[in-house]
Amino acid sequence: MASAAEQLAANLNFGAFSKATELKKRLWFTLGALIVYRLGTYIPLPGIDPVILQDIFRQQAGGILGMFNMFAGGALGRMTIFALNIMPYISAAIIMQLMTSISPTLGQLKKEGEQGRKKINQYTRYGTVLIAAAQAYGISVGIEGMTSSAGSAVIDPGAFFRFTTVVTLVGGTIFLMWLGEQVTARGVGNGISLIIFAGIVAELPSALAATLELGRTGAMSSALIGALLIGAILVIYGIVWVERAQRRVLVQYPKRQQGNKMFGGESSHIPLKINTSGVIPLIFASSLLLMPITVIQLSANQGPEFLNTIALFLGRGQPGYLILFAVLIAFFAFFYTAVVFNPVETADNLKKYGGFIPGIRPGKNTADYLDYVLTRLTVVGAVYLVAVAILPEMLISEFSVPFFFGGTSLLIVVSVTMDTVAQIQSHLLAHQYEGLIKKSRLKGRRG
Repeated sequence: MASAAEQLAANLNFGAFSKATELKKRLWFTLGALIVYRLGTYIPLPGIDPVILQDIFRQQAGGILGMFNMFAGGALGRMTIFALNIMPYISAAIIMQLMTSISPTLGQLKKEGEQGRKKINQYTRYGTVLIAAAQAYGISVGIEGMTSSAGSAVIDPGAFFRFTTVVTLVGGTIFLMWLGEQVTARGVGNGISLIIFAGIVAELPSALAATLELGRTGAMSSALIGALLIGAILVIYGIVWVERAQRRVLVQYPKRQQGNKMFGGESSHIPLKINTSGVIPLIFASSLLLMPITVIQLSANQGPEFLNTIALFLGRGQPGYLILFAVLIAFFAFFYTAVVFNPVETADNLKKYGGFIPGIRPGKNTADYLDYVLTRLTVVGAVYLVAVAILPEMLISEFSVPFFFGGTSLLIVVSVTMDTVAQIQSHLLAHQYEGLIKKSRLKGRRG
């Protein structure tokens, strides 16, 4: 079976792709959805003076605002209808996953299959609306306080502006949430991840151009620019290597006789990735950290003095920001690994089908062994995620580089690209199998 799958994978070429009409429809749908998203990042909020706002934002873009703007695909800097991006939905999803682990009622819903999943998704949507409304109101208040030498960023500040801003931003987030779900169901890849991916990639050319312009004017040395590019290539290589790395736990199945035939006796393995949680911890940590800090920084000038202190302490590259970011990444690495892999359930399934790990007794001992191996791998994975996210942040902050395509962005882009390519290959493989089955049926009928 493995050799047949490898042979089919080797035959996945352009000819197979051209015949996979279902896959082409999914790819066109995904591309169309991402184009709609990008168009929305250029539709400004009502009541905003975009010229003044852009000038103000250019002065403040050296910190957290610039990084969040990169995740939002430039929508925050232009203060468009998608300025909140998909982050409120991710925050609501984090809260719901935490609640399902704490609340017995929600935990029971999770075990009810499709019906329970639909209810949890509905609660997540309600939470998205509440979080987006709170963040949108904070942004509306922050924008009203933004002024430059040319005047205020808001043409007519007041209650009506705040109301329209909240309604518009919440509507934009809900639309992106729906669009992401449609891409997941009818397109290729995870819709939410692809929206974040599209925002980051869309900002890459302008970030590279700005960095090269600094090199041309002499504000940044050519050696530093070259070192940054080489560092980015090395980080990408390291990400690909770690994301593909696995610890294979050997599993054996005993021989059993049925009639005159002998079955079983073969060995298999359980593939445990070093980074089981993937890119989720970085997205979760960024969502929980960036949006509140952005609201605090926007509101700092109008609010009490302690907001200014918090804004400075949590500025990009500052100790408070780096420590919080690292802690959140490590926490979600362990949390999400526990969500996606259950050692007890895996041990029970192995016992049910007669499988065992050599030298380990079935049942509880197997579950404990898998938990031990997975914990050690997760420690390495968490350290890797923190290093990829924090080290480039420190370097960028140290050299004052106006380049926000750091380790977090690289990991998201590389991981989403690898997952999407893997899904495309799966669709092509399924199409190849369908073709072989149809041919075998036709030969059977002729025979």
